[in-house]
Amino acid sequence: MRKYALVTGGSRGIGRAVCIKLARMGYDILINYVSNAAEAQKTLELVRQAGQDGEILMFDVSKREQVRKAIELWENDHPEEYIEVLVNNAGIRRDNVLVFMPEEDWHRVLGITLDGFYNVTQAVLQPMLVHKQGRIINVTSVSGLKGQSGQANYSAAKGGLIAATKALALEVARKRVTVNAVAPGFIETDMTEGLDTAALKNTIPALRFGTPEEVAELVGFLASPQAAYITGEVISINGGLYT
Repeated sequence: MRKYALVTGGSRGIGRAVCIKLARMGYDILINYVSNAAEAQKTLELVRQAGQDGEILMFDVSKREQVRKAIELWENDHPEEYIEVLVNNAGIRRDNVLVFMPEEDWHRVLGITLDGFYNVTQAVLQPMLVHKQGRIINVTSVSGLKGQSGQANYSAAKGGLIAATKALALEVARKRVTVNAVAPGFIETDMTEGLDTAALKNTIPALRFGTPEEVAELVGFLASPQAAYITGEVISINGGLYT
C-alpha cells in the first residue's frame, strides 16, 4: 500500500520544503494550496524529482465544505488507502497593533490557522485511528509561545494551535497516532519578506534566519517511526531566539 502525506499550504516556503522532505521519506504527497496554482505545480514537480508522486488539492482550509469535498473526492479515488501524515502548515500574517486591527484581519488569521486545523484534521483523523497509525504535525510559531507586538491575531492563532496539539495528543495516543507541533522563529520565506532582516538577525543568538529545509528536517523526524513515543510536544526551531 502506498503511503500518503497531506501538507496544507504546500505550494511555497516551509510547506514546499516539507513536501520534498516527506517525498524523500517515501510518501506520495497531497499538496494543498488556495491561490497560487503555478507554485503548487512547481512543488509537485519537485516532489517527482525526489522520487515520489503527488497530487494537488485546491481548497481553503478555513472553508469546511471545501475541505470535506476535497478529502472525500480523494478518498473515493483511493478506497484502499488513507492519509497517514498530516502537516497543518497553512497560515497567514496580517500584522497590526490591536487598536487599529480590522475585524477581517483578526478573523482571517484565526480562521486559517484554527478553523483550518479543525476542518482538515477532523477530515483525515478517523482513518488514522482505524489503521492505528498516524502522524499529525502542526506548524505553529515562536509568536504562539512568547507573543509578539503587532501580532495579537497571529499569536492568538498559533498559541491556540499549541493548546489544540496538546489536547488532541491525549485523545488519540492509544491508537498510535501522535500529535506534535513545531514552532519556527524567523525563517527565510515569503512570510518574512519586508521585515528588517539585518536588525532582526542581531536579536537571534545564532545571528541568522533559519531555512525552510531545516524546519522540514524536524517535521520529517516527527513523521518518522523513530518519533513514535513523542506526542503532545512543541519543539522550537529558532536559533536560540526564545528558549
